Amino acid sequence: MSLLRKISASIFALAVTLGAGAVVANAAEKLVISSWAPPTHGINAKLWPRFIEMVEKATEGRVTAEIKYKLAPPTAQFDLIQDGAADFTWIFHGYNPGRFVATKLIELPGYEGSAEAASVAYWRAYEKFLHKADEHKGVKLIALHTHGPGHLHSAKKVTSLAEIKGMKLRLGGGVSGDVGTALGATGIRVPAPKVYETLSSKAADGVMMPMEGKKGFKLTEVAQHTYQMPGGFYRGSFALIMNEDKFNSLSQQDQKALMTIFGEAVSKMSGKVWDEIDATGTEATKAADGNSLNVASDADQAAYSEMAKPIRANVIAEVAAKGVDAQAAVDFIDKEMSSYGK
Repeated sequence: MSLLRKISASIFALAVTLGAGAVVANAAEKLVISSWAPPTHGINAKLWPRFIEMVEKATEGRVTAEIKYKLAPPTAQFDLIQDGAADFTWIFHGYNPGRFVATKLIELPGYEGSAEAASVAYWRAYEKFLHKADEHKGVKLIALHTHGPGHLHSAKKVTSLAEIKGMKLRLGGGVSGDVGTALGATGIRVPAPKVYETLSSKAADGVMMPMEGKKGFKLTEVAQHTYQMPGGFYRGSFALIMNEDKFNSLSQQDQKALMTIFGEAVSKMSGKVWDEIDATGTEATKAADGNSLNVASDADQAAYSEMAKPIRANVIAEVAAKGVDAQAAVDFIDKEMSSYGK
């Protein structure tokens, strides 16, 4: 090989090496999202992809994420993130009774409005009141949101409150457990991914869930009839959390960028997604053979409103014992939700 060709080859090799190094240097940092619902669930099909888009846009592509499944059961997700086995996850507060108390305020019956309105109000209430309880210590809280109104889904058609007494119902925890007790039902605790199996085996007569569950957990097959309480029997409380060490390991530039979306922006997006998947669940119910939607009568709505008063009073007292001005927080949430979007 001539000297000129040797020099040219060396320059080419160096250029390739430097180019490869530049690619590595510019590669986005890929974080791991742990998710415990099936891949087809709206959270995985819609919420996390939108979250990833928000992260990539905020950091100009320097940070991204990918979803991984079955890293831990729903009840262990908080500890999974705290231990650094994944970077992000979503948790349902009711799966860890006693660990989360202040979060029950958003689950109370009686609020009117969408999941988006509730989620924005929830985050604002957290910043103003609920942060004092410090219930997410050990992880970075990046969003709070609710699901839509929780209704009763069962294989047997239910058209009145009186028919619920004596039923065995899968209840997710939190305020939904208090609601089940008030209605005279026997509560069965299983995480959402086990609901289909629980109902198909007849271990439970029904389940309280938002409308999303009709499609997300295939309730159109095992809980064909839905008894709807306008405004819901309750709402469910969720959080999106991040490993603190991973956040602190990011550049100051990326930490600052992420903080522009963490909080109210991600909370709002999460609530909006839930409104969308609740609508999808309603459509699936209407389209499925043998399924029905049954709205509580005016008399049952009034009766449930009275039934809910001691539930609200007990939760407010429980949260107040944590050093939070619980009544002020509830009033604030009511006001924020009623004025949302106006």
